[in-house]
Amino acid sequence: MALSRCLLPFFLGRRGPAVRALSTAAAPAAAAALEEDEESITVKGVSISGRPLYLDMQATTPVDPRVLDAMLPFNLSRYGNPHSRTHLYGWESDAAVEAARARVASLVGADPREIFFTSGATECNNIAVKGVMRFYRDRRRHVITTQTEHKCVLDSCRYLQQEGFEVTYLPVRSDGLVDLAQLEDAIRPDTGLVSVMAVNNEIGVVQPLEEIGRICKEKGVPFHTDAAQALGKIPIDVNRMGIGLMSLSGHKIYGPKGVGALYLRRRPRIRVEPQMSGGGQERGIRSGTVPTPLVVGFGAACEIAAQEMDYDHRRASALQQRLLDGIRAQVDEVVINGSMEHRYPGNLNLSFAYVEGESLLMGLKEVAVSSGSACTSASLEPSYVLRALGVEEDMAHTSIRFGIGRFTTEEEVDRAIELTVHQVKKLRDMSPLYEMAKAGIDLKSIEWSQH
Repeated sequence: MALSRCLLPFFLGRRGPAVRALSTAAAPAAAAALEEDEESITVKGVSISGRPLYLDMQATTPVDPRVLDAMLPFNLSRYGNPHSRTHLYGWESDAAVEAARARVASLVGADPREIFFTSGATECNNIAVKGVMRFYRDRRRHVITTQTEHKCVLDSCRYLQQEGFEVTYLPVRSDGLVDLAQLEDAIRPDTGLVSVMAVNNEIGVVQPLEEIGRICKEKGVPFHTDAAQALGKIPIDVNRMGIGLMSLSGHKIYGPKGVGALYLRRRPRIRVEPQMSGGGQERGIRSGTVPTPLVVGFGAACEIAAQEMDYDHRRASALQQRLLDGIRAQVDEVVINGSMEHRYPGNLNLSFAYVEGESLLMGLKEVAVSSGSACTSASLEPSYVLRALGVEEDMAHTSIRFGIGRFTTEEEVDRAIELTVHQVKKLRDMSPLYEMAKAGIDLKSIEWSQH
């Protein structure tokens, strides 16, 4: 039995029958304890009969058991600091880090020397956006990005604006795609960076990376893409796509949380100003001890993704279609947000007319879904991504993002359909707006009185 199975009860933090540590009886004992504890779960005042089925894969993915198996030795026995140069523990950790670096590089067609490990995509985005512009500040004072970028890119751009840089926030079309002609027209002689997300985290739209890279190359401007949602899900080739900088994340591809990687092109060389001072690890780009177990897990996740990307894509496409057809067969006035043609199939963002999104989410206690980015889910404002697409505020408030992944089953999709349809119908039965719309009344023509 794999070591990860033996350690299951300790990871779960459950109290089961007395079992000797690391024995083969540990896993079934943990499973029994898990079933017993899951008869009723109360979290933050919400009580449910068991753990909900998980359809929020854009927020995070579960660690693949094969990834965990690769990581465990570097937590238990091979725990050396990879920067220790004087003994075996450091040497073997350093070798493991470099092997992981090669696996990450291979997945995106890069040279391993172009991969720099970080704590995640947010840190990568900060290094890329701020680091490039600060390094070239004497000659480059202008950044181009889109209105639908991840919040950490938008906030980094706003931070640069406070330092005197200029930023162009390009609008997107109603399908979520950037207008290439607008992008080309926006580039100026002093433009230092174009940053466009590869796959949008809320609506799953895949941007035309190769065309954007070609435009940037012709104009002599570095092209940065946040590929946290794209890595391992769509084919990426940094050379063919003309990518100069790229942000990657481990926990979006069934790897561990707390690790990511920045791709930084060597030829032609792109320079960045480091955003963290310290011991000069990662060739000075990102100081701090490289977390060997996390990096090893990231590398293993990339290796698995390279082998199974095609299969995962076909399976996600089938489950997405099953989910969409199942809901639309029983519920009307369902709108897909974002392009279906240029979309990663593991993401399905739907708006349900005449239903308040927060009420729908609260009613779907047995399904773990979200109304948008996990990084902005605390906000009660409608999604800025949907608003950028031109989605009206009331429809933006009704959106639900379903995330399908490697371990999602047909049974989970069917159960999600059943629960979603039931809750939408229940809320519409209580909605006077839905009743008026069914009666043929044009709700936009009504002048609502204010009290």
